[in-house]
Amino acid sequence: MKPMLARFQAAPPVGDYLYEPKYDGLRCVVSRDGSKISLDSRNERPLNRFFPELVHGLLNVLPRRCVVDGEIVIEGPEGFDFAALLQRVHPAVARVTKLATETPATFVAFDLLELGSRRVAALPFRERRHLLEENLISSRPLSISPITADLAQAQRWFAQFDKTGFDGILAKDPSLPYLENKRAMIKVKHQRTADCVIGGYQVGVHGQGAISLLLGLYDEARVLRFVGVAAGFSAAEGKRLVEVLGPLANPSGAHPWLSGDGAVPVVLPGPRGDWSPEAKSKWIPVEPRRVAEVAYDVLQGARFRHTTHLLRLRDDRDAESCNFSQLHEIV
Repeated sequence: MKPMLARFQAAPPVGDYLYEPKYDGLRCVVSRDGSKISLDSRNERPLNRFFPELVHGLLNVLPRRCVVDGEIVIEGPEGFDFAALLQRVHPAVARVTKLATETPATFVAFDLLELGSRRVAALPFRERRHLLEENLISSRPLSISPITADLAQAQRWFAQFDKTGFDGILAKDPSLPYLENKRAMIKVKHQRTADCVIGGYQVGVHGQGAISLLLGLYDEARVLRFVGVAAGFSAAEGKRLVEVLGPLANPSGAHPWLSGDGAVPVVLPGPRGDWSPEAKSKWIPVEPRRVAEVAYDVLQGARFRHTTHLLRLRDDRDAESCNFSQLHEIV
């Protein structure tokens, strides 16, 4: 089954909703049929080989026949560790086996789709949640996500969990069935802004407008480091950006990302905003003089984990003043 999805909203909805923490992990639908366990990603890719400890452990705690929706996470000393989770998706079996012992994963269950011979996905979420709590027991490597109907409690979670690796909160209509591949849930995430230097841009297939901006920030050594991209703007806005950035394109001087000092963004985002070698495409370097204000949610090391949203160009901001000190680091 394809997971039910969520749409973004700036604030938690008020009314008859059930609220849960939004985990910062890998979405996963777990299916058990007797002695067989299948872990499938949001894109229906098998995850069994990357999390052997879950395959073994879930056989001991799940009902003999069920389909459960949830999230794979790794708990570190200060909260959930997404970087450690990404290290698990590795082609080398020996490395996966080693990390399965050193950084074991947990499966957080938050919805039940099948139980025994009964398909319960068509039931209202309130009933599915009751069946989940009635038939599953939190025992490593399985845990059940907390839930509340109290908006004040959800708002406290939203404020408190920011420091422990949670991504925000989810609001679910208790009367809805499970709607595969539909954005029927509401997600509320922390949004922050940063002023970044535009170091280049990508153009569309037909070269008529920009489809993304390459962003940078200056480090303490005054080197402009690539930190991520901004994308998702309209065709008209993309054309306008090319008009603005075009005169700065292909600078005659040395571009900081073409100098071979390790700052070159060798991999660019794919169509879903993910980062993969297959997603490489041409980009046009520009003189690093223009500044863009962008909205971001999470930092991963010294980069934005997800594609950022362009808010505006900052003609009033000096590019050389854009450095890492402005970023909100979760500590």
